[in-house]
Amino acid sequence: MEYSHFALLTDEGMIEKDMAKANVTQSSALRVAGLSKSFGDFKAVTDVSFSLSKGERRALIGPNGAGKTTLVNLLTGAFTPTDGTIWLGGKDVTSLPAHLRIQEGLARTFQITNLFNSLTVLENIALAGAERKGEGWHMFRKNAFSTRALEQAERVMDLIGLTRDAFIEVSDLPYGRQRLVELGIALALDPKILVLDEPAAGLPSEDHDIILAALDALPKDLAVLMIEHDIELVFRFASHVTVLAEGKVVSDGSGEFVKNDPKVREVYLGESTR
Repeated sequence: MEYSHFALLTDEGMIEKDMAKANVTQSSALRVAGLSKSFGDFKAVTDVSFSLSKGERRALIGPNGAGKTTLVNLLTGAFTPTDGTIWLGGKDVTSLPAHLRIQEGLARTFQITNLFNSLTVLENIALAGAERKGEGWHMFRKNAFSTRALEQAERVMDLIGLTRDAFIEVSDLPYGRQRLVELGIALALDPKILVLDEPAAGLPSEDHDIILAALDALPKDLAVLMIEHDIELVFRFASHVTVLAEGKVVSDGSGEFVKNDPKVREVYLGESTR
Protein backbone atom coordinates (compact mmCIF):
# COMPACT_ATOMS: atom_id res chain seq x y z
CA MET A 1 0.00 0.00 0.00
CA GLU A 2 2.79 2.39 0.91
CA TYR A 3 4.65 1.42 -2.25
CA SER A 4 1.54 2.13 -4.37
CA HIS A 5 1.15 5.53 -2.74
CA PHE A 6 4.82 6.31 -3.43
CA ALA A 7 4.41 5.19 -7.06
CA LEU A 8 1.37 7.43 -7.41
CA LEU A 9 3.26 10.40 -6.03
CA THR A 10 6.14 9.66 -8.37
CA ASP A 11 3.79 9.45 -11.35
CA GLU A 12 2.12 12.71 -10.34
CA GLY A 13 5.52 14.37 -10.02
CA MET A 14 6.49 13.19 -13.47
CA ILE A 15 3.21 14.45 -14.90
CA GLU A 16 3.67 17.83 -13.22
CA LYS A 17 7.23 18.00 -14.56
CA ASP A 18 6.03 17.18 -18.09
CA MET A 19 3.25 19.76 -17.83
CA ALA A 20 5.72 22.43 -16.65
CA LYS A 21 7.99 21.60 -19.56
CA ALA A 22 5.08 21.86 -21.99
CA ASN A 23 4.04 25.21 -20.53
CA VAL A 24 7.57 26.58 -21.00
CA THR A 25 7.53 25.41 -24.62
CA GLN A 26 4.11 26.95 -25.27
CA SER A 27 5.01 30.29 -23.65
CA SER A 28 8.29 30.62 -25.56
CA ALA A 29 8.39 32.25 -28.97
CA LEU A 30 11.43 30.09 -29.76
CA ARG A 31 12.91 27.22 -27.80
CA VAL A 32 15.78 24.87 -28.59
CA ALA A 33 16.86 21.85 -26.57
CA GLY A 34 20.02 19.79 -26.97
CA LEU A 35 20.73 21.23 -30.40
CA SER A 36 23.83 19.78 -32.05
CA LYS A 37 25.35 19.79 -35.53
CA SER A 38 28.31 17.80 -36.76
CA PHE A 39 30.05 17.88 -40.11
CA GLY A 40 31.83 14.54 -40.21
CA ASP A 41 34.02 14.42 -37.11
CA PHE A 42 33.80 18.18 -36.56
CA LYS A 43 31.25 19.27 -33.95
CA ALA A 44 30.15 22.78 -34.94
CA VAL A 45 27.36 23.06 -32.33
CA THR A 46 27.06 20.88 -29.23
CA ASP A 47 24.05 20.50 -26.93
CA VAL A 48 22.79 24.11 -27.14
CA SER A 49 19.60 24.88 -25.21
CA PHE A 50 17.82 28.18 -24.62
CA SER A 51 14.42 29.81 -24.96
CA LEU A 52 13.39 33.17 -26.38
CA SER A 53 10.31 34.73 -24.83
CA LYS A 54 7.75 36.84 -26.62
CA GLY A 55 9.12 40.38 -26.89
CA GLU A 56 12.58 39.41 -25.62
CA ARG A 57 15.72 41.09 -26.95
CA ARG A 58 18.54 38.56 -26.81
CA ALA A 59 22.04 38.63 -28.30
CA LEU A 60 24.18 35.67 -29.27
CA ILE A 61 27.89 36.42 -29.16
CA GLY A 62 31.16 34.56 -29.36
CA PRO A 63 34.57 34.65 -31.04
CA ASN A 64 35.12 33.67 -34.66
CA GLY A 65 34.50 29.97 -35.14
CA ALA A 66 32.22 29.75 -32.11
CA GLY A 67 29.37 28.21 -34.12
CA LYS A 68 27.07 31.26 -34.26
CA THR A 69 26.33 31.10 -37.99
CA THR A 70 25.81 27.34 -37.83
CA LEU A 71 23.34 27.83 -34.99
CA VAL A 72 21.45 30.48 -36.98
CA ASN A 73 21.30 28.13 -39.96
CA LEU A 74 19.88 25.44 -37.70
CA LEU A 75 17.24 27.77 -36.28
CA THR A 76 16.15 29.03 -39.68
CA GLY A 77 16.10 25.68 -41.47
CA ALA A 78 19.15 26.02 -43.71
CA PHE A 79 20.80 23.12 -41.84
CA THR A 80 19.25 20.00 -40.33
CA PRO A 81 20.45 19.30 -36.78
CA THR A 82 22.35 16.13 -35.96
CA ASP A 83 20.48 16.07 -32.67
CA GLY A 84 18.07 18.22 -30.66
CA THR A 85 14.70 19.89 -31.07
CA ILE A 86 13.47 23.33 -32.18
CA TRP A 87 10.05 24.70 -31.25
CA LEU A 88 8.35 27.83 -32.60
CA GLY A 89 5.46 28.89 -30.38
CA GLY A 90 5.19 25.37 -29.00
CA LYS A 91 5.28 23.65 -32.41
CA ASP A 92 8.11 21.26 -33.21
CA VAL A 93 9.67 22.62 -36.42
CA THR A 94 12.93 20.63 -36.31
CA SER A 95 12.25 18.96 -39.65
CA LEU A 96 10.54 21.91 -41.37
CA PRO A 97 12.36 23.57 -44.29
CA ALA A 98 13.20 27.28 -44.19
CA HIS A 99 10.20 28.50 -46.23
CA LEU A 100 7.75 26.75 -43.92
CA ARG A 101 9.45 28.25 -40.86
CA ILE A 102 8.79 31.65 -42.39
CA GLN A 103 5.11 30.67 -42.54
CA GLU A 104 5.36 29.82 -38.83
CA GLY A 105 6.64 33.33 -38.07
CA LEU A 106 10.45 33.08 -38.17
CA ALA A 107 12.30 35.64 -40.32
CA ARG A 108 15.99 36.46 -40.63
CA THR A 109 18.40 38.96 -42.06
CA PHE A 110 21.86 38.09 -43.39
CA GLN A 111 25.44 39.23 -42.79
CA ILE A 112 25.65 40.33 -46.43
CA THR A 113 22.74 42.23 -47.94
CA ASN A 114 20.62 40.15 -50.30
CA LEU A 115 18.52 42.73 -52.15
CA PHE A 116 17.11 43.45 -55.60
CA ASN A 117 19.38 46.38 -56.40
CA SER A 118 17.48 47.47 -59.51
CA LEU A 119 14.19 47.77 -57.60
CA THR A 120 13.19 50.62 -55.33
CA VAL A 121 13.02 50.36 -51.55
CA LEU A 122 9.22 50.21 -51.75
CA GLU A 123 9.33 47.42 -54.33
CA ASN A 124 11.81 45.33 -52.34
CA ILE A 125 9.68 45.46 -49.20
CA ALA A 126 6.34 45.09 -51.00
CA LEU A 127 7.69 42.03 -52.85
CA ALA A 128 8.49 40.29 -49.55
CA GLY A 129 5.02 41.02 -48.19
CA ALA A 130 3.35 39.84 -51.40
CA GLU A 131 5.30 36.58 -51.43
CA ARG A 132 4.46 36.00 -47.76
CA LYS A 133 0.75 36.35 -48.62
CA GLY A 134 1.11 34.14 -51.68
CA GLU A 135 0.24 37.00 -54.01
CA GLY A 136 3.46 37.24 -56.00
CA TRP A 137 4.02 40.19 -58.29
CA HIS A 138 3.88 41.07 -61.99
CA MET A 139 6.98 42.80 -63.38
CA PHE A 140 5.29 43.94 -66.58
CA ARG A 141 2.09 45.25 -65.05
CA LYS A 142 1.67 48.86 -64.08
CA ASN A 143 0.19 47.82 -60.75
CA ALA A 144 2.72 45.15 -59.85
CA PHE A 145 1.61 44.81 -56.23
CA SER A 146 -1.71 44.58 -54.45
CA THR A 147 -2.91 47.51 -52.40
CA ARG A 148 -2.46 45.39 -49.28
CA ALA A 149 1.22 44.69 -50.05
CA LEU A 150 1.91 48.36 -50.77
CA GLU A 151 0.15 49.56 -47.61
CA GLN A 152 2.09 47.07 -45.51
CA ALA A 153 5.36 48.19 -47.12
CA GLU A 154 4.50 51.81 -46.31
CA ARG A 155 3.86 50.91 -42.66
CA VAL A 156 7.18 49.07 -42.44
CA MET A 157 9.10 51.95 -44.05
CA ASP A 158 7.50 54.44 -41.68
CA LEU A 159 8.35 52.24 -38.70
CA ILE A 160 12.09 52.01 -39.40
CA GLY A 161 12.65 55.39 -41.06
CA LEU A 162 12.76 54.49 -44.75
CA THR A 163 9.81 56.48 -46.05
CA ARG A 164 11.96 59.18 -47.65
CA ASP A 165 13.82 56.48 -49.61
CA ALA A 166 10.69 54.71 -50.92
CA PHE A 167 11.24 55.47 -54.61
CA ILE A 168 15.03 55.25 -54.64
CA GLU A 169 16.64 52.21 -56.24
CA VAL A 170 18.47 50.17 -53.63
CA SER A 171 21.74 50.40 -55.59
CA ASP A 172 21.71 54.17 -55.05
CA LEU A 173 21.45 53.94 -51.27
CA PRO A 174 24.38 54.15 -48.85
CA TYR A 175 25.21 50.80 -47.30
CA GLY A 176 23.77 51.65 -43.90
CA ARG A 177 20.36 52.32 -45.40
CA GLN A 178 20.59 49.13 -47.46
CA ARG A 179 20.88 47.29 -44.15
CA LEU A 180 17.61 48.95 -43.12
CA VAL A 181 15.96 47.76 -46.32
CA GLU A 182 16.90 44.19 -45.45
CA LEU A 183 15.38 44.69 -42.01
CA GLY A 184 12.25 46.04 -43.71
CA ILE A 185 12.01 42.95 -45.90
CA ALA A 186 12.19 40.71 -42.83
CA LEU A 187 9.46 42.74 -41.10
CA ALA A 188 7.24 42.49 -44.18
CA LEU A 189 7.14 38.74 -43.56
CA ASP A 190 5.02 39.38 -40.42
CA PRO A 191 7.46 37.61 -38.09
CA LYS A 192 6.89 36.61 -34.50
CA ILE A 193 10.62 35.89 -34.15
CA LEU A 194 13.27 37.92 -35.93
CA VAL A 195 16.85 36.64 -36.24
CA LEU A 196 19.33 39.39 -37.06
CA ASP A 197 22.60 38.01 -38.40
CA GLU A 198 25.16 40.78 -37.76
CA PRO A 199 22.94 43.75 -38.66
CA ALA A 200 25.88 46.16 -38.28
CA ALA A 201 28.27 44.13 -40.45
CA GLY A 202 30.24 46.43 -42.74
CA LEU A 203 29.02 49.60 -41.05
CA PRO A 204 31.30 52.15 -39.40
CA SER A 205 30.59 52.64 -35.71
CA GLU A 206 29.12 56.10 -36.33
CA ASP A 207 26.31 54.44 -38.34
CA HIS A 208 25.32 52.08 -35.54
CA ASP A 209 22.77 54.59 -34.29
CA ILE A 210 20.88 54.11 -37.57
CA ILE A 211 20.48 50.41 -36.81
CA LEU A 212 19.72 50.94 -33.13
CA ALA A 213 17.01 53.50 -33.89
CA ALA A 214 15.35 51.01 -36.20
CA LEU A 215 15.64 48.21 -33.64
CA ASP A 216 14.18 50.44 -30.92
CA ALA A 217 11.14 51.01 -33.16
CA LEU A 218 10.36 47.30 -33.55
CA PRO A 219 7.07 46.02 -32.11
CA LYS A 220 7.42 45.29 -28.40
CA ASP A 221 5.89 41.82 -28.74
CA LEU A 222 8.38 40.77 -31.43
CA ALA A 223 11.05 38.38 -30.12
CA VAL A 224 14.48 39.31 -31.47
CA LEU A 225 17.67 37.25 -31.49
CA MET A 226 20.69 39.24 -32.67
CA ILE A 227 24.05 37.74 -33.62
CA GLU A 228 26.68 40.46 -33.52
CA HIS A 229 30.44 40.95 -33.11
CA ASP A 230 30.27 44.53 -31.89
CA ILE A 231 30.07 44.14 -28.12
CA GLU A 232 29.09 47.77 -27.49
CA LEU A 233 26.13 47.41 -29.84
CA VAL A 234 25.16 44.13 -28.18
CA PHE A 235 25.00 45.59 -24.69
CA ARG A 236 23.07 48.63 -25.91
CA PHE A 237 20.48 46.38 -27.50
CA ALA A 238 20.08 43.16 -25.53
CA SER A 239 18.55 42.50 -22.13
CA HIS A 240 19.85 38.93 -22.25
CA VAL A 241 23.09 37.58 -23.73
CA THR A 242 24.10 34.04 -24.64
CA VAL A 243 27.81 33.38 -25.22
CA LEU A 244 28.97 30.59 -27.51
CA ALA A 245 32.50 29.18 -27.76
CA GLU A 246 33.60 26.10 -29.68
CA GLY A 247 29.96 25.32 -30.36
CA LYS A 248 28.90 25.29 -26.70
CA VAL A 249 27.09 27.77 -24.44
CA VAL A 250 29.68 29.03 -21.94
CA SER A 251 27.67 31.86 -20.37
CA ASP A 252 24.06 32.98 -20.35
CA GLY A 253 22.38 35.79 -18.46
CA SER A 254 21.85 39.52 -18.26
CA GLY A 255 24.28 41.84 -19.99
CA GLU A 256 25.77 42.79 -16.63
CA PHE A 257 26.24 39.16 -15.64
CA VAL A 258 27.94 38.27 -18.92
CA LYS A 259 30.20 41.35 -18.77
CA ASN A 260 31.55 40.20 -15.42
CA ASP A 261 31.68 36.47 -16.11
CA PRO A 262 35.33 35.30 -15.97
CA LYS A 263 34.51 32.58 -18.52
CA VAL A 264 33.60 35.26 -21.07
CA ARG A 265 36.86 37.12 -20.44
CA GLU A 266 38.70 33.84 -20.97
CA VAL A 267 36.91 33.24 -24.29
CA TYR A 268 37.54 36.72 -25.64
CA LEU A 269 40.79 37.75 -23.99
CA GLY A 270 42.47 34.48 -23.12
CA GLU A 271 42.40 35.33 -19.41
CA SER A 272 42.66 32.37 -17.08
CA THR A 273 39.67 31.65 -14.83
CA ARG A 274 41.91 29.95 -12.27
